[in-house]
Amino acid sequence: MRENKPKSRLLALSSAGALVTATLIAGAVTAPAASADSRHGQDREARGAATAAARAAKAGIDWQDCPADWGLEKPIQCGWVSVPLDYAKPNGKQIKLAVDRMGNTGTKEERQGALIYNPGGPGGSGLRFPRRVTTKSALWTNTAKAYDFVGFDPRGVGHSAPISCIDPQEFVKAPKADPVPANEADKRAQRKLAREYAEGCAERSGAMLPHMTTPNTARDLDVIRAALGEKKLNYLGVSYGTYLGAVYGTLFPGHIRRMIVDSVVDPARENIWYQANLNQDIAFEGRWKDWQDWVAANDAAFHLGTTRAAVQGQWLKLRAAAAKSPLGGVVGPAELISFFQSAPYYDSSWVPVATAFSKYVAGDTQALVDAAAPDLSDTAGNISAENGNAVYTAVECADAKWPTSWQKWDRDNTRLHKDYPFMTWANAWMNLPCATWGAKQHTPVEVGTHKGLPPVLIVQSTNDAATPYAGAVSLHKRFKGSRLITEKGAGSHGVTGLVNPCVNERVDAYLLSGRLDSSDVTCAPHATPQP
Repeated sequence: MRENKPKSRLLALSSAGALVTATLIAGAVTAPAASADSRHGQDREARGAATAAARAAKAGIDWQDCPADWGLEKPIQCGWVSVPLDYAKPNGKQIKLAVDRMGNTGTKEERQGALIYNPGGPGGSGLRFPRRVTTKSALWTNTAKAYDFVGFDPRGVGHSAPISCIDPQEFVKAPKADPVPANEADKRAQRKLAREYAEGCAERSGAMLPHMTTPNTARDLDVIRAALGEKKLNYLGVSYGTYLGAVYGTLFPGHIRRMIVDSVVDPARENIWYQANLNQDIAFEGRWKDWQDWVAANDAAFHLGTTRAAVQGQWLKLRAAAAKSPLGGVVGPAELISFFQSAPYYDSSWVPVATAFSKYVAGDTQALVDAAAPDLSDTAGNISAENGNAVYTAVECADAKWPTSWQKWDRDNTRLHKDYPFMTWANAWMNLPCATWGAKQHTPVEVGTHKGLPPVLIVQSTNDAATPYAGAVSLHKRFKGSRLITEKGAGSHGVTGLVNPCVNERVDAYLLSGRLDSSDVTCAPHATPQP
C-alpha cells in the first residue's frame, strides 16, 4: 500500500500500507541468491552509474526560476539532471529528472552541502521539500541554515519522464467495486481489473517498466549528487524513501555523509514486496483501533460511541449503507476506505476524518461525500494521482518476483481478512497487477553494511501502520553503527515532521554536527491530536 494519496484508486505502501510490528506471516516467496549473471549485470550497472555521475558532475545543473505551474515560489530554483534509462547502457537512451533547491539560509561558512529528500511512495514527488524553508517550518530552521534543501521527482514521477497505466479520469471515477468480495464472482471481477491494469501499464509505459526499480532510482540519486557538485550525499528518506536509502547505502556506502531514514520499510529480500503488504494489513488494523479508542475517548466532541466497539459498530453501519447505495451516488466502501485509511496513516487526519464521520452520523451526508468523493474537475490532481499509483505499481512489480498463483493470494488474504478486515482486500487488489506483470521482475538487493558506510540515524514509531516497527529493527541490524530512535506508543507515519523535542533535537544534532547518542534512544510519544 503506498503512502496515502486520498481520492485515488484504492491505495497501497508509502509515503505509501500498514501493520502490527513483529508479525511475519509464513509463505513469502524467497528471492534466490544472486547468480553470476545477475552479479555481472550489477557490475555493468555500477560502471554505468559511475559513467553517468562523471558526466553529470561535468555538466552541473542549469538552475532557473521554476515553471509557474509547478507551484514552487521564488527563491526556489529548478533544473534538470539527465540519467540513463538503463544503467547497463549508460550511453543509450537518457531521461531527464526534475530537481529543485532552496539555498542554505545561513552564511557561506555555515553551509554543509545539499540535503536531498524522498517522501516515499514509491511514486511520491520530493519537489515540495524546499518549501519547508520558504514557508518557514520551525522544525527545519536550524538545518536550513546549514543545508541547501534539494527535492526531485524520481524516474517516472511527475515531471521526470512520467509513466501512466490508465486514463486519469477513468482512474478516479467512482464508485469502485467493494474491495471485500462477497463471492467468487467478485474475486474474478477484481482479478480481471488487475490484469487489465497491468496490461494498461505495458501499453502506455512499456519501455520504462523494466527500468523502474529502486536500485535504478538509487543510481539516479548518485547522479543527482554528482550534478550538485557534492562529493558525498546528505539524505533524508521517509517511508519508501527509507528503502531507497537502504539500497543507496548498500550500493554507494562511501558516497554518504549523513543519512536519516524515518518510518522504515523492512529491507529483507523476502519482505520485498509481497510480504510487506501482508504485514501492512496487520499493522493497519492495530492503528485503526488506536484511532477508534481516541474517537471513543472524545465522544463529547464526536458522538460516535464511548467504546472502540461502538465506534466500530458505526463504521460497519456506514460501510453497509454505502455498499447498498453509494453516498451521493459516488462514495461506496472503496471510497470510504481510501478516505478513512488516512487516520491510521497520519495523526493529522484524526480530527478531520472523525469530524466528517460524526457529521454523517448526525445526518449531514454531504460533508463525507465532499471529503471522500473524487473531484473530476481537478484534472491536474487526477493526473498526479494516477501517475503516483502507476509508479507505485511499476516499482513494486519490478523490484522483486511476485507470486503468480492466484490460489496463494486468495489463501493468504482470506486468512488475514478474518482478523484484519480494515485494509486486507483493498491492499490485495492494489498489488495484484504484479501477479500478471509483463515486464522483467528483478531480485531485490541484499541490504547490508559495506566499506565506508557512516553511522545512519533511524527514526520509527512503534505503532506505525504503513511501515511496521519490525522494519526499523531489521535495518538497524543490517547497518552497523546505526542508531535507532523509537517513538514509543505513537504511530503517525513520518516522525521527523512532527513536534517532539526528544526526536527533533537529535535530528538537528545529527545533521548539524554528526552527533549521535552512544546508544539507542526511546522517546515518549508526540502530543495526541485535540478535537
